[in-house]
Amino acid sequence: MMSILHELSRPALIGLAAALETGRLVAPYYAASLTGIVPAAMRNGIATELQSLHQMGMTAIHIVYMLRLLAQERKLSQSNRDGVELVWTGEEVVGSSSRDTSVVVRELFNAAQSSILISSFAVDKGEKARGLFGTLVERMDINPNLNVRMFLNVKRPHNSRQPDSTILREFATTFRQEIWFGERLPFVFYDPRSLAIGGIAKACLHAKCVVVDEERLLVTSANFTEAAHKRNIEAGVLITDSIAAKAMVSQFETLVTRNILIKVPGI
Repeated sequence: MMSILHELSRPALIGLAAALETGRLVAPYYAASLTGIVPAAMRNGIATELQSLHQMGMTAIHIVYMLRLLAQERKLSQSNRDGVELVWTGEEVVGSSSRDTSVVVRELFNAAQSSILISSFAVDKGEKARGLFGTLVERMDINPNLNVRMFLNVKRPHNSRQPDSTILREFATTFRQEIWFGERLPFVFYDPRSLAIGGIAKACLHAKCVVVDEERLLVTSANFTEAAHKRNIEAGVLITDSIAAKAMVSQFETLVTRNILIKVPGI
């Protein structure tokens, strides 16, 4: 059931509670007695609601308690809204409150203190990779306690029937020489099903996300490529919530524990 009290702002709820608590506002409740406490357009409705609560047997103490609960709920609700940001790559939209993908990722890397989890389907090489991961490479070299785990798709070349071990060895070499330019290497995992030759067993690691310190989570359509971070139209959300961040980490780590995702040998 909706009440007109739900329409009051948090400051107005707190002000109304204080007026009741201090005795400035007492039953019976009239619109005129709410002057300076709630907006003029809402005085009649609020007075009617308070009088109805009074007639149901609620004392001023009971109403104060209810109003403070509503104010606290409003604070938590606002906090949750503030913890979600739109992240965008592509043409700027007038009036949009979105943030640029490359900027957000760089900020996440700079803020990391203990751990970073990265998952991406595609990853650039060479100078483009240096631009994408340069900040993280520096952070790892500076902070020996920073743990970085990457979950990447290892692709079997078209029509290739090479052994999995050969493809993985080539991937590890490419990673060390063309993707990661730091002294410390991250732990890199892959899905063995991506190397299956045909059949229904073949699958890929397609998730794209970043988790920092198990506190902040970016879920995005953007791969770790220069195009995805700067030119394509890509959409994502940055969530500042430890429960969501830890849940995402748990998803990946459970797959590692069950050997569904396996560490790439040689990295």
